[in-house]
Amino acid sequence: MRIWVGLGNPGPRYALHRHNIGFMALDVLAEMHGFGPVQKKFQGWVQEGRIGNSKILLLKPATFMNESGRSVGEAMRFYKLEMDALTVFHDELDLAPFKVKVKQGGGTAGHNGLRSIDKHLGSDFQRVRIGIGHPGHKDRVTGHVLGNYAKDEQDDLATMLGAIGAEAEWLANGDPARFMSDIALRQQG
Repeated sequence: MRIWVGLGNPGPRYALHRHNIGFMALDVLAEMHGFGPVQKKFQGWVQEGRIGNSKILLLKPATFMNESGRSVGEAMRFYKLEMDALTVFHDELDLAPFKVKVKQGGGTAGHNGLRSIDKHLGSDFQRVRIGIGHPGHKDRVTGHVLGNYAKDEQDDLATMLGAIGAEAEWLANGDPARFMSDIALRQQG
């Protein structure tokens, strides 16, 4: 089993925030791959299913971003999983909007959700970094991250999320390079 975590904040007022792109990605994955119903577990919402040959638990922590590690840690301990079973989908300021990059381990770059997981479990987990772009000045970061996607970004957002869902089997099968390149190809078309 693997656990794929989407980072975000619970509640309708946060639903379209750039910071919630991890939640959005998991919703698309669940829908496109026919995952089971949503259940309340591990201080979050989970759905079970398969992508390719892999059994995957999708987890959206309900703890708010700053405490995501509590939820993720609880799920990892329950299933007695090692860090190589964990993938976290999150927003990334240092990537251009709608770019998708996969990285193993690393720092938190000031991301409170990653910082919380790092504190509870360590940093050696796979990350699917979803670019939201930088607003240009550090004083505008909070408003940008906690802002909704604009109307003129909706098509690019839908294309990117659809590509993540369509190419997820490569990620599940341990080929993040093919996952990234096939997403980029879909975004060009």
